[in-house]
Amino acid sequence: MALNAPLLGLGRPALEQWVQQRGQAAFRGRQLHDWLYSKGVRDLDQVSVLPKQFRQQLLAEPPADAFDWIGRSRELQRSVALDGTTKLLLATHDGLSIETVGIPNPNRLTVCVSSQVGCAMACRFCATGKGGFQRSLALHEIVDQVLSVREVMQQRPSHVVFMGMGEPLLNIDAVLASIDCLCSDLGMAQRQITISTVGVPKTLPKLAALAQERLGRTQFTLAVSLHAPDQQLREQLIPTAHAYPLEILLEDCKQYVLTTGRRLSFEYILLGGLNDHPAQALALADLVSGFQSHVNLIAYNPIEEEEFQRPSPAAVEAFRSNLEGRGIAVSVRASRGLDADAACGQLRRRFATSTSA
Repeated sequence: MALNAPLLGLGRPALEQWVQQRGQAAFRGRQLHDWLYSKGVRDLDQVSVLPKQFRQQLLAEPPADAFDWIGRSRELQRSVALDGTTKLLLATHDGLSIETVGIPNPNRLTVCVSSQVGCAMACRFCATGKGGFQRSLALHEIVDQVLSVREVMQQRPSHVVFMGMGEPLLNIDAVLASIDCLCSDLGMAQRQITISTVGVPKTLPKLAALAQERLGRTQFTLAVSLHAPDQQLREQLIPTAHAYPLEILLEDCKQYVLTTGRRLSFEYILLGGLNDHPAQALALADLVSGFQSHVNLIAYNPIEEEEFQRPSPAAVEAFRSNLEGRGIAVSVRASRGLDADAACGQLRRRFATSTSA
């Protein structure tokens, strides 16, 4: 098996094949699997169960493209909020940086992972979109984020949400491969994983079939970011929305629910004075009624140099109440990490500014 990427992300059968092709017994692959995923090893030379001569042979012949054999990132910066929310800024092998966040709750730890370096969707309220798009992340770079949070917080992650930097559906191959790895190699369940998207034309309709093909079933949660109850406002907030009219997006969402049998989640960031009016709540209720779905309201987390405002608690509660009054399943996401640059892209922007000053 030729390898032009790190070992992280490979499953047990692939690791067994890999060591056998290098003259080792298959059980060495199982040992390597344990050290990669259970122990979270960062350096091949630390895998003491492998013969020293074999390790030296591998270290003398590193894989292509400047990777090391394991494929772990390097921590650049850490920000910890009073509530324990921990944001990590991680360096990739090619000198770029990505964010991941650990969000602790009683009896659970959610990891918010990035799928790309930067983002091409350019949502106006998002710090990541301000920096443009650089590249998609590889399988090992996504899995590494989960291991990094586990290592720092000394707790096994219970949930993973693809709500960090990037648009997951524009990197769907690596995202689905990472879900397979998280489930097969780290023991998570698909139902504990959420993919969030603003909607990518011609990709959402194919997602269920693609997931069925790659994962054998579709049990993860799909969260679609609406952020507006009408097309005009949505295009103002999400410039790429002009290519995916709400009418078509909602029809694709309904088809996804029918195909998978899974309830769909709608994300709605409340921006003070802009999309948090009672009439907009009623319009949103009309938009999402009629099929199995849930609305998750998120109070805007302010970023620097942006004109948007965080809504008042009263406005959030009124919006929630109006949706509930129309029979819509709705929840308000608890604000976490406001003192840890936890909004997507904030820590990365702050680090870039400080190092260039």
